[in-house]
Amino acid sequence: MRFFCARCCSFGSEMPAVQLLLLACLVWDVGARTAQLRKANDRSGRCQYTFIVASPNESSCPEQSQAMSVIHNLQKDSSTQRLDLEATKARLSSLESLLHHQLTLDRAAGPQETQEGLQRELGTLRRERDQLETQTRELETAYSNLLRDKSVLEEEKKRLRQENENLARRLESSSQEVARLRRGQCPQTRDTARDVPPGSREVSTWNLDTLAFQELKSELTEVPASRILKESPSGHLRSREGDNGCGELVWVGEPLTLRTAETITGKYGVWMRDPKPTYPYTRETTWRIDTVGTDVRQVFEYDLISQFMQGYPSKVHILPRPLESTGAVVYSGSLYFQGAESRTVIRYELNTETVKAEKEIPGAGYHGQFPYSWGGYTDIDLAVDESGLWVIYSTDEAKGAIVLSKLNPENLELEQTWETNIRKQSVANAFIICGTLYTVSSYSSADATVNFAYDTGTGISKTLTIPFKNRYKYSSMIDYNPLEKKLFAWDNLNMVTYDIKLSKM
Repeated sequence: MRFFCARCCSFGSEMPAVQLLLLACLVWDVGARTAQLRKANDRSGRCQYTFIVASPNESSCPEQSQAMSVIHNLQKDSSTQRLDLEATKARLSSLESLLHHQLTLDRAAGPQETQEGLQRELGTLRRERDQLETQTRELETAYSNLLRDKSVLEEEKKRLRQENENLARRLESSSQEVARLRRGQCPQTRDTARDVPPGSREVSTWNLDTLAFQELKSELTEVPASRILKESPSGHLRSREGDNGCGELVWVGEPLTLRTAETITGKYGVWMRDPKPTYPYTRETTWRIDTVGTDVRQVFEYDLISQFMQGYPSKVHILPRPLESTGAVVYSGSLYFQGAESRTVIRYELNTETVKAEKEIPGAGYHGQFPYSWGGYTDIDLAVDESGLWVIYSTDEAKGAIVLSKLNPENLELEQTWETNIRKQSVANAFIICGTLYTVSSYSSADATVNFAYDTGTGISKTLTIPFKNRYKYSSMIDYNPLEKKLFAWDNLNMVTYDIKLSKM
């Protein structure tokens, strides 16, 4: 390093350019107002930087030792500034990291909301999947039921084919009998006409020669057994005043099919007529409810039996709340039914389409706690007999045994209650005739029985073995109509009736 006086300083190339610049700045800062930097090779070819700075205070350059002290100070300042720069870089890196982290959090805020939306959508998809699985199970059940129905129909087809063959044989036999009668026909004489007893009607002679075929036909007139029993020896009817035709069930006839449901929603249901009809309804007015589904509200009304059999309703009621299962009845112009998923019995007046009364049955099981053996949420079953309105159910206190209560048809208050020793889930269905509860052993066996009877008058139960036919092998509803003295039932899409016979107790 070389130092030149005469108001100038010259340094060799050993001094870095940055330090020279810093020196120039420092000199400028301490009082110089003019400075020049020159760069040129010296005689030996080395690079030489020359600063020319006018000193405001000194008339000549300082000594060499003073210049070296200034240079050392400048080098220290440079090192300090370098350390400060490194520290600044470190802080800048830290700030950049914090900024990057904050940007990452800011970006994550949006995706978090998106993630919540995706979770909600996933929950919706899962619910839809569960619904589809439920529908699939229902369809599989319906399909299996249809297969079973198909087998039943095939059996019925075979039976009808056999009946047709029997009818063909009987027709052939009848034709042979007609031919025999033709061969042995005798003309009627006047003497024969004189032999007709007084008061009798003469039977006309068949004109067999003009007939290609004539069917032999007999007509039956139904006469109630009570009427026969009340006839006096002279043949005149005794007074029937005060008699309600009550007795003990001794026989149930073959089912008579009146109507078949059109869709699978009619797999099970309830149909009824009012045993105590009020205006504008008659004893022909029929009601029907298909009870397959979770929101059953439709009640089909038919003014005439013929409309019911043909499937043409005259009116459709929409209930204000859904009903549950097949325990509904119609009595004195009102529909009585169990509200869905509750132990509440509701009285719905059909003519005004309004709810007139509601009543919870104390402690009654509902929605699958104490159903009949076929299931279907048949925990609460309403019934009607000659004396009025009943409800059949069970409670925890009764430990699943059938409990009977007589209901006031106006306000649904419980008037009297009986507890039986018959387990409700061990029987397929129940109905009441003349104050006596009867149960059916099976809903699916073709050859079931009326197997128990409980008399509310004596509080005594007994076993029975009265044959009961489940023709279509899925009876979901059996009710007694005291006006018609018949059992109404719903058997695997089919609405049927049973004739019955009662004997005196």
